[in-house]
Amino acid sequence: MKKTAFIGSGTMGGALIQAACQVLSPQDIIITNRSRAKADALAAALGCTAEADNRSAVLQAECCFLCVKPQVLPQVAAELADSLRGKLVVSIAAGVTIQTIRQCLGGAAQETVILRLMPNTPVLLGKGMLALSGDGMAEETHFALVEELLQKAGRIERITEGQMDAFSAVAGCGPAFAYQLIEALADGGVMAGLPRGQAQSYAAQMMLGAATMVLETGKHPGQLKDEVCSPGGSTIAGVAALEERGFRAAGISAVMAAYQKNIALGACTASPKS
Repeated sequence: MKKTAFIGSGTMGGALIQAACQVLSPQDIIITNRSRAKADALAAALGCTAEADNRSAVLQAECCFLCVKPQVLPQVAAELADSLRGKLVVSIAAGVTIQTIRQCLGGAAQETVILRLMPNTPVLLGKGMLALSGDGMAEETHFALVEELLQKAGRIERITEGQMDAFSAVAGCGPAFAYQLIEALADGGVMAGLPRGQAQSYAAQMMLGAATMVLETGKHPGQLKDEVCSPGGSTIAGVAALEERGFRAAGISAVMAAYQKNIALGACTASPKS
């Protein structure tokens, strides 16, 4: 494994760093953050190295993760272009295409392999869903290196870059949608007479079990739903109530709204800001 730098150690960057530290020696991981104190605290907890300067971190590494906001990525990439030359660069910025990153790197782009990685927040617990894509310069060894480094983060799947915005809308934004559903079910439990803590725990465990059923049985969610619904029973009554209020339509709309936002983020970062 190669020495690795993480530019940005916020919520998502920090989660990836923690996963990487379970595979790579923490001494081979260099991190930075806009808040030096935050980088220092994480480095002290994990045993890796914090640098005050992005360029210093990049120069020490062969693989560099750019874990910054989409609006900031073009400027960061442009500033680090010469230092990133010839390295493996992995971006986690939603909506920002590999082509845009190459434009930011200028002449260094022709010697630089760029991958896009889209994680979600459950990587913090090793239960994430991550997507990985690259362009024609990426080889099997590059994909395999990132997959090995982040194997403790969760499930990683290779997809085309054209699928990235849609993936992000479902898996990247999806935890927030799931949390809202858990909260709503817990509210219903409280209305029905359950204590708040119990209702929330029951709803969360139910979601975990239902998701596991989909993944491990391979059955269509509709089939699994039908298997729970007895004729004239309470479950089908609840399903009907959800349908009356546009539950599935709301879910589709949420994903499409997130998808369109991802596209808009990419459009507004098409070139580095002057």
